[in-house]
Parts: sequence; structure tokens; C-alpha cells
Amino acid sequence: MEKKLEELKKQILKELETAKDSQFLADLKVKYLGRKGELTNILKEVKNLAKEEKPKVGKLANEVKQELTDIFTKTERIIKQTKGTKAFDATMPGTKKKQGSLHPLTQVQYEVEEAFTKLGFSVYDGPQLESDFYNFTSLNIPEDHPARDTQDTFWLENNHLLRTHTSNLQVRMLEKHGVPFRGIFPGRVFRYEATDASHDHTFHQLEGLMVDKDINIGNLIAVMKALLSAVFQTDVDVRLRPGFFPFVEPGFELDIKCLVCEGKGCSVCKQSGWVELMPCGMVHPEVLKFGGIDPNEYSGFAFGLGLTRLVMMKYRIDDIRLLQSGDLRFLKQF
Repeated sequence: MEKKLEELKKQILKELETAKDSQFLADLKVKYLGRKGELTNILKEVKNLAKEEKPKVGKLANEVKQELTDIFTKTERIIKQTKGTKAFDATMPGTKKKQGSLHPLTQVQYEVEEAFTKLGFSVYDGPQLESDFYNFTSLNIPEDHPARDTQDTFWLENNHLLRTHTSNLQVRMLEKHGVPFRGIFPGRVFRYEATDASHDHTFHQLEGLMVDKDINIGNLIAVMKALLSAVFQTDVDVRLRPGFFPFVEPGFELDIKCLVCEGKGCSVCKQSGWVELMPCGMVHPEVLKFGGIDPNEYSGFAFGLGLTRLVMMKYRIDDIRLLQSGDLRFLKQF
């Protein structure tokens, strides 16, 4: 009897190795462990054994039955877990797993952040849903100021809005960190305007602010040149011309020669050969006052870098709308 149980156990284990699906396993279980199965037939013979052998054989039979039941259960679980998976073929050539990549905007933002951190600037973030005070009033743009008309604004309830520039963080940062201060604020901004090859309702900017004692225009120009050299890794033609912005005095427009058409004229540069990259200038005394800083003791410079335009120049992208399109054919190039 003991020999029969051991042989049956070996036979069942051998057949289990060939089990490939749940149906085969179920048939096997009925064949050996079912009410009319082979193990059941062997157990029926226990009653014919001598009285002294029954306890020993009966115990062994129950142990074998329990062990086989556990093995069937585990095998069934494994088959269910591997159902639908393809068998591994070691002869097949390897395939490279497809990986995503950073958006070109993110790539350039990281490059700019690295360049500025090497100059001692810190990177800050702030709200995109902003109040009228931080987006306009604290930047020396009161309600009746004509500069508000040039920034098409998405107005919300309770005098809130979607920020039109990252300059909304200038006074916030001065209030929170005081002086001396040296930081940049990259992020998304919004304008209610028609879209074309060089304009979109949502784009990215990077604001820079440095406030300390004895800061002058020379410091501003030096920082801008260091930035452009780091991003483009080549000499870039630039021009500085007077510009009016309520939160700086004096104010400038820093333009770079269009890298898409190399200055010949295209839809990106509006046929001028130059692209307005960043308004900049010395921080207006009124802005310093809003931030709780004495303009008689401290000075500083600020600039608003068009991150989206910088990306277009770096990669020679001729339509700003591609950056927000989500078109994988475009994005996979980066």
C-alpha cells in the first residue's frame, strides 16, 4: 500500500510538469483526486489491511492526499498568473524598450536654471492663479494705467486672473525673502489673444530678479551674456534698445538675431530678422517700496525671458503652436 501511494505521487507530479492550462489541470485533478480517482481507489483498500497497519497507512494516505491537493492549488495559481503571457524565446533578437523624453521646453528650462544657479541664483515657483495686486498694482501698474491694455488678460471672479507674466513673483519674493535677493521664476503664463506662428494663448516665461546694494546696468548685461552663451553654446548677435515697462526704470528690450532664418526674415521674426527675447531694466523704486525695500539703499535689475521663444530659437522651430500640440511626431525629435 505504501509503495502504491509513493508511485502514484511520483506519477502525478510528473504529469503536473506538463500542465499548460487550467482545463488540463482540472482533468488531471479529477483523474487522480476525484471521487472515482486513482487515489480514492487506493484509499478504499485501507479497510482490507490488518488492524495494526491501518493507522500508519491511513495517516500516510491522508498526508499524500493533502500534499497533492496543495500542489494542484499552487499549480493552478501559477497558470492563472501566467495566462496571456508569451513564452520567452531566447533565439529572438532583443528589442529596445521605448522611453519617453523631456519636452523641449523642459530641456531648455533646465539648461537656463543650471546657468543661473552657477551665477548664484536660486529657482522659485509661484501661483498661476493670481490677484490683481501682485500681477499689476505692485508692479507699478495701477488700474488706470494704459499698460494693462497691452496684456490681454483672462479675468476670473473676485478680481483674480491667470497671470499674464512671471513678474507677479517680484514683490512676493521680496516680501518673503528680503534683500539681498537673487532668483529666477520659470513658469506658464496666459494671454487672451489670437494664435499664429509666433503667438499663443499659453506660453512659458522666466523672470529674473536681483536686488542688492550698488547693482547697475553693467551687472544686468553681464548676466544676460552669460546666460545666452550657456544656452546656445555659441556667440549670438544681440541688440539692446530702449523700452518702456512700468516696473523698471530705465527699461530695455534685448533682442537676438533670428536663428530660424539667420536674420533674413521669416514668420517667427515677422520678417525683421530680430526676435524680442527679453524685456529688462533696473527695478523701479515703486516696486522696491511695494516689496518693503528702501530704494535709497538698494537697487536691482529684473528681466522677463521668453522661454518659449528661446526654445524656438535654439531648435529653429518655426511655429509656436507645435510646442503645445502634443504631436508625438514633433516631440520625438527631441
